[in-house]
This record gives sequence, structure tokens and C-alpha cells, in this order.
Amino acid sequence: MQVAGSVALISGANRGIGAHLVDQLIARRAEKIYACARDTDTLKATVAAAPEVIVPLQLDITDQASVDAAAEIAQDSTLLINNAGVLLFGGPLDQDIESMRTEIETNFFGTVRMCRAFVPVLEANGGGAIVNILTVIALAPKLGLTGYSASKAASHCWTQALRASVAPKNIAVHGIYPGPVDTDMLRTATVEKARPDEVATACIDGLEAGLEDIFPDAESSHASVIWRGDPKALEATFTARAF
Repeated sequence: MQVAGSVALISGANRGIGAHLVDQLIARRAEKIYACARDTDTLKATVAAAPEVIVPLQLDITDQASVDAAAEIAQDSTLLINNAGVLLFGGPLDQDIESMRTEIETNFFGTVRMCRAFVPVLEANGGGAIVNILTVIALAPKLGLTGYSASKAASHCWTQALRASVAPKNIAVHGIYPGPVDTDMLRTATVEKARPDEVATACIDGLEAGLEDIFPDAESSHASVIWRGDPKALEATFTARAF
């Protein structure tokens, strides 16, 4: 998948990694970018960067009607980037069920809704690519973020199944597995964090290189080496202390 000439739709485009992914799509000459957020007023700065290319679009991935409306508008899409998500803190025994349900509804079912709505769009346009922004702790949980880990682990498993299902339709599926990134999601966390602009660059580099599993920062790259060699060792590393 080459970004140049593509028509991309990206959820959660108003801040964090999403905003920097929009920058990357602009820099690599995407033909059109549907920049999505629940509140389009939050996209003003994003649109101002390239108003001739960027189309602001209201989207709530937890609302099927909103997803369907976005798919109806963005019928020319060839690249779908599922970036919107939510992170809530909690351990396996103390996080309340409602907050875990929010994470599952957004991070898992939201991704499912988006892919199901846009696969027919991509197929009708001759194929394309789907990029799901996951997390390295989808591969092994981090204590203190266990609900988030579980929601993203479900998306990781589903992403693998989707990849096999849409390959005959000429649609590539890419999973992104970042470590901690310096965004609003982790603003209170006192851990070393990757820069979101560098993560966004690595994500699109991996997409254009055809990598199915993309580890876009130093911590996730290191974790991927452990995971590939010994998944139980990664589990032990991540669960050794709370986030």
C-alpha cells in the first residue's frame, strides 16, 4: 500500500497519534483524507493544515448509525486507519465492570463495526488496506491496564482473523503495536514514552513496507523480540509490576 494517491479515513484524528498520522498522510501525498472525530469542532486545527485535502467527518465508533453514515459518505476510501480508542486504568480484581465494558465497546466492537462497514467500500474500489492501532500490551497484559489490555487483545485476535478473511478481496490488514506514547491517554503516567510523531512515522513506514505486524517504537520493538522468542517471558516481564 502506497499512501500517495490514496483516499484515507482515520478515526480519532483530532489529537495524539491520530493527528500525527494525518500529518504523515499529508506529507506522503494522500489524495484525500477523511479526518474523523466525535466532535468535528475539535478538528479545526487538523483541517487547517491542508484544507484542500482534509475532509472533517463526524464519527462515533460506538454508534452503528454513525459508522454507517461515515461509510456512506466516504465511498471512495482505499485506506482505513482505526485509531480511535479509550484507555481506563484498573487491575484485574479492582476495575469496575462498566469501565471495562466501555473499553471493550470502543476498542473491540468499535473496530469491528468500522471494518465491517468499510470492507465493502475498499473492495468496491479495487482493494486497499486496513490499519488497526492496537498496543504491545495486547500481546501480554500490563497490570493496572488489564481492561485495556483485554480489549486490545480481542482486537488483536480479530485483526488476525480479518486478515485471512479479506486477503481474497485484495485488502491488506496491518496491526500496530506501540508501547507507551506521550499522548493525553497517558498524561498522568510516569513512564518513559515515545513521541507520537515518531510513532506515526513508523506506522506509515511499516504500512508502505507491507509489514503485517508493526512495532513503531523502541519499547515495543524490544518487546516484540521477547514475544517472538518466548511469549511467557513477555507475560512475566509485563506483569512483574503495575503500570
